[in-house]
Amino acid sequence: MRALALVCTLNASPAPSSSHRLAEQVMAQFARHDVRGEIVRVADHDVRPGIAVDMGDGDAWPALREKVLAADILLIATPIWLGHPSSVCQRVLERLNAESSETDAEGRPHTYGKVATVAVVGNEDGAHKVSADVFQGLNDVGFSLAPGAVTYWVGEAMQGTDYQDLDETPEAVASTTAALAANATHLARLLSDRPYPAS
Repeated sequence: MRALALVCTLNASPAPSSSHRLAEQVMAQFARHDVRGEIVRVADHDVRPGIAVDMGDGDAWPALREKVLAADILLIATPIWLGHPSSVCQRVLERLNAESSETDAEGRPHTYGKVATVAVVGNEDGAHKVSADVFQGLNDVGFSLAPGAVTYWVGEAMQGTDYQDLDETPEAVASTTAALAANATHLARLLSDRPYPAS
């Protein structure tokens, strides 16, 4: 099994990122279930706006799309900005929208049989709203969701602490992250053995 984490922080590497830190923790949990993975920071790539598989003119999305299609599990990691997923996350969802019209020989989108998970960080409330937004978009384009498919951390309102600045991972986050990895891996293996029927 393979997993791909698309980190949707606004900051390109090597800037520190709470979203990246939580994505690393999720991927470490996947590794405990023999799921190999890769973390990609989307801001490091020139992903053009649009809803096509390839927007041309040096668009970096086609290469990232190949990684998405090669993975059994997709993790979208995003910060909360103004109560919403980041603009980078929204762009990823818009580019994934093209998968609705890309189908296999039996009429199924290539994303059918793939499992989606979400990681959210922020200093205000909003993790449930953000995960709901991302879940809906991913499910609309064909991804499946396991129970407990999100892990998140939100700091106290009006405070400046970032997730990456914590001395240790809170137990609630650690246990939720472990459950996400276990459930997503279980569902991905089931779908690999028993694909969805043809459309």
